[in-house]
Amino acid sequence: MNEHLENLKEIRSLMERSSKFLSLSGLSGISAGVCALLGAWYAYAKLHVDGSSLLSIPEVRHEIVPKLVLEAVVVLGFALFFGIFFTVRKTRKQGLSVWNKSSKLLLLNLMIPLCAGGLFCLGMLYHGFFWLCFPATLVFYGVALVSASKYTLHDTFSLGIAEIILGIISLFLAKYNLICWALGFGVLHIIYGTVMYFKYDMAPKKTE
Repeated sequence: MNEHLENLKEIRSLMERSSKFLSLSGLSGISAGVCALLGAWYAYAKLHVDGSSLLSIPEVRHEIVPKLVLEAVVVLGFALFFGIFFTVRKTRKQGLSVWNKSSKLLLLNLMIPLCAGGLFCLGMLYHGFFWLCFPATLVFYGVALVSASKYTLHDTFSLGIAEIILGIISLFLAKYNLICWALGFGVLHIIYGTVMYFKYDMAPKKTE
């Protein structure tokens, strides 16, 4: 009886591996969270002087917004670099292929909402709605994670829902947009990455 159960588990594991990309590293989430927190700290330092926001000054706003957008691109670049690095390293340790059908579907379902959200935020920046970009990035990122979760670990779905909820909360608490953004992309990523690391990276056999 136990032998049959083991065989069924093995068959299930093989089917899951063929349909899902299971090599996401918890360290990717942690590194992305750290990058986001550093970016949020830098943005806060640039935006606030003596407790007041520089965005309330029209003359300064036109100068500082492009710098913040550039900073966001740099933070994203570092987060992607470390994310790819740790995931590729884990995949190679497992003797698996990084670029396969599952990873392609994962990337496709992730990029469609992210690209749509990026263009949407550029449109809001163009029309001067800077603060709405914070909740928008959280919501679109959450939708992207939910969309991609069916091709990777289910834990990604929970992170996506949390990002969406935090984005909606941020929409109604404009004063705390940067804090919500830091919580979503920073703290939640670190918590998610830590859980993933101890759940899967430290015990890879449990993903089977």
